[in-house]
Amino acid sequence: MITILVVDDHSLVGEGTKTLLDSEPDFSVDFLGSSVEIVDLIKEKKYNVYLLDLHMPELSGIELTKKILCVHDKAKVLIYTGHDISSHFNYLIEVGASGFLSKTSSKQQLIRTIRGVVDNQAVIPLELLHQLRRTEIKPCLETGKKIKLTQKEEQILVKVAKGLTNEQIAKDLFTSCRTVERHLSGTFKKLNVSSRSEVIEKGRQLGVIPEILI
Repeated sequence: MITILVVDDHSLVGEGTKTLLDSEPDFSVDFLGSSVEIVDLIKEKKYNVYLLDLHMPELSGIELTKKILCVHDKAKVLIYTGHDISSHFNYLIEVGASGFLSKTSSKQQLIRTIRGVVDNQAVIPLELLHQLRRTEIKPCLETGKKIKLTQKEEQILVKVAKGLTNEQIAKDLFTSCRTVERHLSGTFKKLNVSSRSEVIEKGRQLGVIPEILI
């Protein structure tokens, strides 16, 4: 039996998704309409798959993914959303999401995706895959020139936006504070900024930092 928890603050969507999945004889599906409720639930009950909306008022799908995997590191988390996730992609992968699915997907796509992640397959929509590059080249808003940030620079920039100090970032990434400072210095130069607040704002404008963190 594959146990599934659907979490969506839109009850009609969540209940509808549960109804679709309940038609599979080997699926056991629960639904929660509040992201806060899951914090206590996951301490008592573990599911094979968590189907999470990305944007919710109390806790986002990103924050929930981190909390779930802290308690149940073998769980599979699917982000199920009607929003564009291209700007969130790197961060969602970093926190441990197993796949992504649009709410416009068919019942068959939804079921195949769930079975896929249970079989340890990463699931990424083809249209999203076409948009993504591990190192992105983005236009500078002021000059129109292309800005190339490395994956490490983007990773550190997201952590800066979360309010972490250089020392905390170094600890998170298992590297030295000097290495973090070197990457940040390079990012400041590329983005033509001189402060952490400026680099966060520029990162948001370029789509490197998910809006959900701002």
